[in-house]
Amino acid sequence: MNLHHLFADSGGRTVRYALSGAGGGFARTLLSRTRRMPGLSPAVLCDRDVERLRGILVELGYDAGRLPHCADADAVRRAVARGDIALVADGALMDAAGWDILVEATGSPADGFAMAERALRGGRHVAMVSKEVDSVAGLRLADLAREHGVVYTTADGDQPANLIGLVTWAELLGLDIVAVGKSTEYDLVLDPETGNVTQLDTTVPAPELAGLLTLGDDVPATLAARARAVAALPTGATADYCEMAVVATNTGFRPDTELLHYPVARIAELADVYRLREDGGVLRRPGAVDVFSALRLPDEASFAGGVFVVVRTDDPGTWETLRGKGHVVSRDGGYAAIYLPYHLMGVETPVSLLSAVLHGRPSGGTDPRAHAVLAGRARTDLSAGTVLEMGGHHHDVTGVQAVLLRDEDAPEDVAPLYLAAHATLARPVAEGELITLGDLADADAALLDAWTAGRASRPGAAPEAV
Repeated sequence: MNLHHLFADSGGRTVRYALSGAGGGFARTLLSRTRRMPGLSPAVLCDRDVERLRGILVELGYDAGRLPHCADADAVRRAVARGDIALVADGALMDAAGWDILVEATGSPADGFAMAERALRGGRHVAMVSKEVDSVAGLRLADLAREHGVVYTTADGDQPANLIGLVTWAELLGLDIVAVGKSTEYDLVLDPETGNVTQLDTTVPAPELAGLLTLGDDVPATLAARARAVAALPTGATADYCEMAVVATNTGFRPDTELLHYPVARIAELADVYRLREDGGVLRRPGAVDVFSALRLPDEASFAGGVFVVVRTDDPGTWETLRGKGHVVSRDGGYAAIYLPYHLMGVETPVSLLSAVLHGRPSGGTDPRAHAVLAGRARTDLSAGTVLEMGGHHHDVTGVQAVLLRDEDAPEDVAPLYLAAHATLARPVAEGELITLGDLADADAALLDAWTAGRASRPGAAPEAV
């Protein structure tokens, strides 16, 4: 989207935003970009470690003298009125000043929901970066936005919004979509000389992989052999399941299997991998949302956490022309993959902020529904009194395997994963069992109410509709 178009009818207005979780990596990428954009300015930044946040801002080039640490509402109001950027440790203080849109990036289910709810009830827009919040309370927050005449949106630059946008584009063109998804956060990079494969900062031997670089005639068999070759590396990040839950809610595409397929695949193979099983691929049914691990050589371009759609082709001549131009078409000509090989985080988020505030348009879906549930199964027997701690880079829940369930397959009392996070088990849960609402002794009451109300007001479509 052309940013100049977003400003076309703004009358020179500056859009001001509040940012929670302002000391995190996503926030940094947004703050860095904001310094270089006219018409967009941070008003209040919230993080528990204010001094660390100030250090980041100074490093980015913000004026240290214009970054007051505000401990009460009056201080926040005065700072913003002067044109300073108010830094706060308490999210409730953000509401004291005037701003247009909240960027919620704490990753905290309860805290993020509380801040987003206050913003919407106060007539302010919300761009949701915390997928943990959206996976539990997104439907309720969408209702609140509608009730108060403001926008609730996913944030451009993060995979959910990018994929939702790509799906919307493909649907507008009348393309017959069979699968949508993204790559894992980090590629699998094979060094054919050593037989080692590297994922971020972890390298393991995988000598068999060099002989599996070409997708065989039996696609599932090749994928299974690749999976065995890299079994020493982790797969199935909780964050992936959460992001695909947000995509499902906003598009109606749903998991083909609760653990997703996670094929180890090269970019040029996506149209062959994500075919229906009767055509030689992995899909049991069309309308799937999934994640793949991008396999590449050291000198090949990365998928960069990008997003894709796989479509069935119609006119053979059209798609053979496109194949000749380098587009990814399956060997049988029946499927094609269209993809965006980037994930720019907060660098792109200004598009969402300007679109919401200046034009009242969300970047994500306009009619989210309860199409899927991000839930959790016990990895081992869990005793009563166990606290389901959330932590780590991917916000894993201790002792729990994230799963993504189609809504019709989810028990009525299933607990969303990030409602269970930080809760205490009221009773034992056996290995392999789903965590249910009744298993939680002290689930956050506001989040529970939001989960229940949102699903009641926005039920999913019938299974045969996808």
